[in-house]
Amino acid sequence: MAKIVSVPARALVSYVLNPAARFLLRIGVTPNVVTVAGTVGVLIGALGFGARGELFWGTVIVTAFALTDALDGTMARMRGPSGKFGALLDSSMDRLADAAVFGAVAYYLAGLGNPYGGLVAALICLAAGQVVSYVKARAQSLGLDADVGIAERLERLLIVGVGGLLGAAGLEWGLPATLWFLAVLSLITVLQRLVHAAKSDKAPVTGEPA
Repeated sequence: MAKIVSVPARALVSYVLNPAARFLLRIGVTPNVVTVAGTVGVLIGALGFGARGELFWGTVIVTAFALTDALDGTMARMRGPSGKFGALLDSSMDRLADAAVFGAVAYYLAGLGNPYGGLVAALICLAAGQVVSYVKARAQSLGLDADVGIAERLERLLIVGVGGLLGAAGLEWGLPATLWFLAVLSLITVLQRLVHAAKSDKAPVTGEPA
């Protein structure tokens, strides 16, 4: 099943980010610095604004800084081959940022009395999102292919962002509804990756004894 955000849309985002990536590299900023700065920005938007119910500004700040996930990758590709630590740092910061976003949403909805079961949905999204990433990373470490899924990190952040904007507009059902939608998509993505990894598991063929 295809990703929600199409390849052309992703290419457009990369096209917009390319000039920024070249500029930052030119002035000596490293991809790792951008990774950490982006995570700090997401934490501020999620915990400093979203958790307190300031959904509009929380969504805007989180979305803006979440784009650094594409920016640091673009910078790394432009700079050329480097060590493996950058990939580890990027993955670790992504998990921290995702936990902050959905943790903040869960905290906010708990304060409202769990409208439409939104708190439960947020916790499912939090857990399933971590598993989505884990399955891919673990599969790669085992030599399997799990690079599929309808709702990857970009899709998950965009969907929860839509929910934040609906909530900011005064629609009480908006955020819980998008969280339930995302919870289903995240669980489907976990299943997709497990199935794809299983299909890519080719046992070595051994010859018959003479």
